[in-house]
Amino acid sequence: MRALMVIVLMGLVTFVPRWLGLRLSGRPVPPFWLRFFRFVPIAVFPALIVPELFARPDETVIRLAAFVIAAVVLLRFRTLWAGLLAGMAAFWLLRWFAF
Repeated sequence: MRALMVIVLMGLVTFVPRWLGLRLSGRPVPPFWLRFFRFVPIAVFPALIVPELFARPDETVIRLAAFVIAAVVLLRFRTLWAGLLAGMAAFWLLRWFAF
């Protein structure tokens, strides 16, 4: 539970100042930046996941399988939360069945 609190608090610490900066400036956000911000989660997702695929050699096959499932769901439904949910569920289920 402590790690979850740290993740949530760090998310707030990084998100809130940026959001306030855009909202309180009084200037409209240019369309280019609105389009750019839509791709940030999709770009960050593989940057966070790929280094972890090979972090534990004994789980590499499980992690790759979960990654492929997450990628398929992400491509099919085009929502990051669905890909994350499917990938984590697949990882936990495959890990539970493998050990």
